[in-house]
Amino acid sequence: MQSLVEHARTFTEHVAANAKQFEQLADGQTPEALFVTCSDSRVVPSLITGARPGQLFELRTAGNIVPPYPAQDRPAGEAATVEYALRALQVRDIIVCGHSHCGAVGAVFRGDDLSAMPAVRHWLEHCTDGRDPAADPDDLPLAIQAHALAQLDTLRGYPAVRERLAEGTLGLHAWYYEVHTGSVSVHRPERGTEFARL
Repeated sequence: MQSLVEHARTFTEHVAANAKQFEQLADGQTPEALFVTCSDSRVVPSLITGARPGQLFELRTAGNIVPPYPAQDRPAGEAATVEYALRALQVRDIIVCGHSHCGAVGAVFRGDDLSAMPAVRHWLEHCTDGRDPAADPDDLPLAIQAHALAQLDTLRGYPAVRERLAEGTLGLHAWYYEVHTGSVSVHRPERGTEFARL
């Protein structure tokens, strides 16, 4: 914790050295993409993409899960984030980025006992384990990639996403990030469910 405090204490020096860039941020934000990824501390969107402040609007959840659009009148924070990104900020792309060694998808894939964590267990009910009967039952990376694709399908059920897709002004992308190599693979729709390295 102390290292975090020390960095926060001296961060104004970094801002002062880059004053023009940070002053522009006070005028508003125009992010290029909504980046949906896991809460996992090993996944750092700006590190992976090289994005500067203001370039990515982020939605982080356990297992990069996007729950279905709520039928009731009180949408959850995830729905509000997607709606704001598309209607207020006019982002042009949504990236759902799964990652290797994902504890959330892994727990579902393995059928772990989550009775000691009821909130986590309930949240993971939105998760697909990505199992393909023809796939290797031990292939967690494949399951994580399938899970990322399933989140894109869920996003297609959001009103703001449907509108922008109909207009042809939104791109949907699934990525897979390997935390131990830094490799990023992307879904190639023309190849079915296959992901290929950038």
